[in-house]
Amino acid sequence: MEFFLSTVEEQSKTENSNITITEFVLLGFSDVPHLQWMLFGIFLLMYLTILFCNGIIMLVTRTDPALQIPMYFFLSNFSFVEICYVTVTIPRMLLDLCTQKGTITFFSCAIQLCFVIMLGGMEFLLLTVMAYDRYMAICNPLHYPLVMNNKVCVRLVAACWISIIPVVTGQTYQIFSCLYCKSNKINHFFCDIPPLLKLACGDTFVNNLAIYVASVVFIMVPFLLIIVSYVKIICNILKLSSAGGRSKAFSTCSSHLIVVALFYGTAIVTYAQPMSNQSDSMGKLLSLFYTILIPLLNPIIYTLRNKEIVVALRKLQTKLSTYGNS
Repeated sequence: MEFFLSTVEEQSKTENSNITITEFVLLGFSDVPHLQWMLFGIFLLMYLTILFCNGIIMLVTRTDPALQIPMYFFLSNFSFVEICYVTVTIPRMLLDLCTQKGTITFFSCAIQLCFVIMLGGMEFLLLTVMAYDRYMAICNPLHYPLVMNNKVCVRLVAACWISIIPVVTGQTYQIFSCLYCKSNKINHFFCDIPPLLKLACGDTFVNNLAIYVASVVFIMVPFLLIIVSYVKIICNILKLSSAGGRSKAFSTCSSHLIVVALFYGTAIVTYAQPMSNQSDSMGKLLSLFYTILIPLLNPIIYTLRNKEIVVALRKLQTKLSTYGNS
């Protein structure tokens, strides 16, 4: 990774002798300097809340015997990816709000973009795997314990990582192979694809095409698989004669469906439209939504709408109280 990024950086230096891009400047929220410290406090509080809530979900799903089933195994992995995802962007943003500098090296920008794409892609793949898990549990309950055993669950998560890493590495290399000679100022609070490509010189058609292909593979295809899974799930649920059974089946899927709607709605608006049509302010707003607000809402959605997790949290609270009193 370091070798090819240094090669790309040298290419940017030599292709245009008048402009040498060795670092970028993340403008972030420099257009509202009077709100810098208020934004710092808000984002810090939200970041700590995301870490705490997702950490609690990871803890209860790993330690509570009642939650040792595939659905919560995938949820635990999803919470881990969420923690990594916000950690790639928010601490850097908080630092820039404090120092009001925003400078980031060419290499650091590439690394940040690589992890943002990789972890974001992992979230979409994990949501698809979680939909498949719900499909097997509701539509094939007799085969569910055999098909979704522990080894299969681990292999599914591993397959998500193995499939996303080479694609993200190649896409990062392609983006940073561009010649950046217009400016080194990125009108964003982290290194993202649309604001970076706006600074690139020459024709970026191939880069945009690669982004759309990757979006189709890692956003639209999983989205279609999720839709197909839930069409079959809903048809199966409607066949149940018991109203209680239908209600219980819907309740196990509702949290996942809400999270899917939030993730895919934002991703489609952000990456499905042409990059040139997206304003800087709209790009920042959408980015705040999927880098901070959605990771903040996800654990709340899963805890409030999932009775088993609520029970597990009460058990944990009781254990902590007992331990504290002793």
